[in-house]
Amino acid sequence: MEEARIYFATGTRKRAVARVRLRESGKGRIYINGRRVLEYFGREELVQHALEPLRVTGKEGQFDVIAKIRGGGISGQAGALRLAIARALASYDEGLKDLLKRHKLLTRDPREKERMKYGKAKRRKSPQYSKR
Repeated sequence: MEEARIYFATGTRKRAVARVRLRESGKGRIYINGRRVLEYFGREELVQHALEPLRVTGKEGQFDVIAKIRGGGISGQAGALRLAIARALASYDEGLKDLLKRHKLLTRDPREKERMKYGKAKRRKSPQYSKR
């Protein structure tokens, strides 16, 4: 019997880092840090966002996804998982790369938190101006 091939990839978003293993199995199981995907994220829209590369390429149910995610919040983690899955699919089949690029799934979201500035209450909020 032939051994199932495994494809590795890493994705990042904000402070979150996702390391993914895609295994050709046909079972379609998805585990994140040892838990089921909906149990981990808790919201269906985050699950849909994270699994978009599989849906776009029509590969839902063809791969087992095993992911380790660290850092950030759940929204950033969903974005990191999305990028990692897209990169793993691109390494699985170069022909999917154009499709993934067209849907902007291979682009890392560059937005980061703005740094804290001195003399400010928040990133941009200034103390109230007093003329006298």
